Amino acid sequence: MTRDTDRDLLTRARAWLDEDPDPDTRAELADLPAAAEAGSDGEATGAEESARAWSDLSERFSGTLQFGTAGLRGEMGAGPMRMNRAVVIRAAAGLAAYLKRDAPDGLVVIGYDARRKSADFARDTAAVMVGAGLRALLLPRPLPTPVLAFAVRHFGAAAGVAVTASHNPPRDNGYKVYLGGDFGGSQIVPPHDAGIAAEIAAVGALKEVPLASGGWQTLSDEGALEPYLARAARVLDPHSSRDLSVVYTPMHGVGRDVLLAAFARAGFPEPVQVVEQAEPDPAFPTVSFPNPEEPGAMDLAFRTAAQVNPDIVIANDPDADRVAVAVPDPAAEAGWRMLRGDEVGALLAAHLVHRQAQGTFATTIVSSTLLARIAESARLPYAETLTGFKWLTRVPELRYAYEEALGYAADPDGVRDKDGITAALLVAELAAELKEKGRTLTDLLDDLALTHGLHATDQLSVRVSDLKVIADAMARLRERPPTRLAGLTVDSAEDLEQGSADLPPTDGLRYRLSGEGVTSARIVVRPSGTEPKLKCYLEVVLPVRSGNALADARAEAGRLLAALKTDLSKAAGL
Repeated sequence: MTRDTDRDLLTRARAWLDEDPDPDTRAELADLPAAAEAGSDGEATGAEESARAWSDLSERFSGTLQFGTAGLRGEMGAGPMRMNRAVVIRAAAGLAAYLKRDAPDGLVVIGYDARRKSADFARDTAAVMVGAGLRALLLPRPLPTPVLAFAVRHFGAAAGVAVTASHNPPRDNGYKVYLGGDFGGSQIVPPHDAGIAAEIAAVGALKEVPLASGGWQTLSDEGALEPYLARAARVLDPHSSRDLSVVYTPMHGVGRDVLLAAFARAGFPEPVQVVEQAEPDPAFPTVSFPNPEEPGAMDLAFRTAAQVNPDIVIANDPDADRVAVAVPDPAAEAGWRMLRGDEVGALLAAHLVHRQAQGTFATTIVSSTLLARIAESARLPYAETLTGFKWLTRVPELRYAYEEALGYAADPDGVRDKDGITAALLVAELAAELKEKGRTLTDLLDDLALTHGLHATDQLSVRVSDLKVIADAMARLRERPPTRLAGLTVDSAEDLEQGSADLPPTDGLRYRLSGEGVTSARIVVRPSGTEPKLKCYLEVVLPVRSGNALADARAEAGRLLAALKTDLSKAAGL
C-alpha cells in the first residue's frame, strides 16, 4: 500500500471507531490502527504483527457489504465489510427512507433468530423505524423466519425484517427484507434492492440517524405465534392419520418450540428430539456447517434414530425456513438416507394433487423437471423461475412451490416464503397416511418413477475462499462450452445472463443434453447468492418400464451423474 492509501485506511478506521455504537466491535477494532503503524517505520520488531494488522484493516474497510435481493449477509465484526450494529443501523435507515416514499407511517414487523447480536440488530432496527416516523412491531423472542414472513401479511405491514443468517456458518449474520402491500409479504426483488441500496448509500454520519428510545410494540406469543400456529394447522386434512413416530432436530436453531407446538396442535405424537442439538446455540457446536445438506450435519439425528427406530427423521435449518427428511435405508452406512430436496418436493406435490389442490405448481430452473410432469398429469398450471423464493412467490395463483435446497411453500397464501414448519407437518401427514396403508415415502417415490420416469438429481458444490475461482470457472465455461459430458451430447448451452422472455438475466449457464437410453438431461451452473460457492445442478431422466427395472435405472442414473460431475469439473477447471 502507498502512504496515501495507508493514511486513508487509518482515517476510515478511526472515523468508524468514533461512531460505532457497540462496545464489543469498538474493542475489537481499537488496537488495530496502532498495531498497523507500529511496524511501519521499517524496524524489524513488530513488522509481522503490523502486516497482519494492515491486512485485517484492509479486509474490513475494502468496501461495504452490498445490499441486494438477499438483503445483507456476512461475517460478524467491526468495519463496513462486516455485519455489526453500525452497518445494521445504516441499512435500517436506508430501508426506512425507501418505505416512507409510499408509506409515511407504515408498519414494519421485525423478527430475529438466536445468532450473536441478532436481538441487538432487531432492536436497533425498531429504534430506527420509530425514529423515522414509521411504526414497528418486534416479535417476542427468537422465532423461525416463517413466523416473521407470516406476520408481514397477517398485520398488513409495509415491510418486514428478519435478522438471520439462516444456515450460514456460526461467524455470520444477515438481514432479510420483505415487502408488504402489493408485494404480499414476499422477499425483495429488483428494482427494490437497488432502490434500498441507494438510500443506504445516502445515509450520512451515524449520529444523524434518529434513534427512538422506545415507542415500538413487542408482541406477545399470543399476538405473534398463536395466529401462525392456527394458520399452519390448516395445511392438514383434519381427518387424516396422525400415527407417526419422528426423530427431530432443530440443528441448534429456533425451530424446536414452534415445530413441537405445531405437531401437538395437529395431534401428532411428540417427536423425539436430538438432545445434543435441541437448544438454540449460536456456536453450533456439533456441526461444521448448520445446514442439513452438509456432510455430517445429520449424524447425531441418525444416531438417535438408530436408538429409537422412528418412521422418519425431520430436521430444520437454524431459522426453520427449510426442512430435511430422512427415511430408513438398510443400504446406507447409518441405516438412514436423507431425501434430496427434489424428492421431498415431488412427494409433497403428489400429496397435494391427491388432495385435489388447485392453482399453479412452481419450482426453479435448478430443480427437478419432475414437478412439471406431475402438474401436467394433474392438468394443473406449472411455472419455472430463477432460483429463490423471492421469484417463486411472485408466480400468479401460486398453490405450491419448492426449490431443491430444502425449501417448500405449502401455504403461500399464509406465508409468502419457504416454511420448514408447515412443510414438516405436510410430510408427516403424508408419511402417516402411507403408513396406515402399509407403505412408505420410498414406495411413493417408486410410484412416481414408474409413472413419470426416473428423475435423478445431484449437485456439484464447490466452496471457495477466493471468489476469483468462481469467476474464472464461469468465464472458462462461457469461452469454451463443453460439447460432450458423461458420453452425452450437449445439445444447447444457454447463457442465462442474456435473459429471456420467461426469465430475467442472471449469472448462470444451462446445458441440455441427450443420449442413448436417456429421456433427457440438464445441467445448471451458477454462483450461490448467499455463500462463497459455485453450484452445479445435475439431472438425468431415464425411462422405467417396470418395477423390476427400477433398481437398474437408479444404478445407471448414479453412474451418469457421477460422470457428469467429473467431466463438468474438468471443463470448469475446478
